[in-house]
Amino acid sequence: MRYTSWVRGFVRALVFCGALLGVALLPRAAHASAALDLVAMAQAHEAQSDDDVAIRRYTEALTLDPSCESAYVGLGALRERRGDVREAERVYTVALSHLPASIDAKIGRARVRWSLGYADLAAKDLEDAAREDPRALAKLGLWYMTAGQMPAALAVWRTILARAKGSNDEPLAREARIHIKALSTVVVTDPVSHPVDARGIRKAIAVFADR
Repeated sequence: MRYTSWVRGFVRALVFCGALLGVALLPRAAHASAALDLVAMAQAHEAQSDDDVAIRRYTEALTLDPSCESAYVGLGALRERRGDVREAERVYTVALSHLPASIDAKIGRARVRWSLGYADLAAKDLEDAAREDPRALAKLGLWYMTAGQMPAALAVWRTILARAKGSNDEPLAREARIHIKALSTVVVTDPVSHPVDARGIRKAIAVFADR
């Protein structure tokens, strides 16, 4: 009897603790849900070009739930679109302090860092993102191409090809091969006497893609 009473008491204690845990989690779940509602409102205001109101809604969402990824990404992209790239970088950095695995935040920060001229930092962010999504590194290859840095772009696409082979990602491997072929036809040792521009690269890519 004594043993049975102890078991019953232990079970009651577990039930009580479970109930307390459920109560403790309710506010967090409610805040997360309310934050997503605010993000939806922000996106609606953004669609209507009410940027100032959208910023307030994104900020309110983050006040309720500091781990709301969509609020960080939305606010960062909005700041970026308005030309507030330094503020956008700060938003993405704060996002990564709460959500270090966020691929969208890494890519967003890489994008604004590239526009700020921080190519090395942008490349590092994309390298980090590529550990989860190999296609993230393709953005770096395209950015180098747009900037006219064709040898750097070629090196990136070769890295992408090696990783795509290792992960058996044939679509990405094919894309990498196309870019490598196109870049290899125009990358020369003397860019002064043989200038290369992104338009020529795009034409070459289109040719190889059709084959």
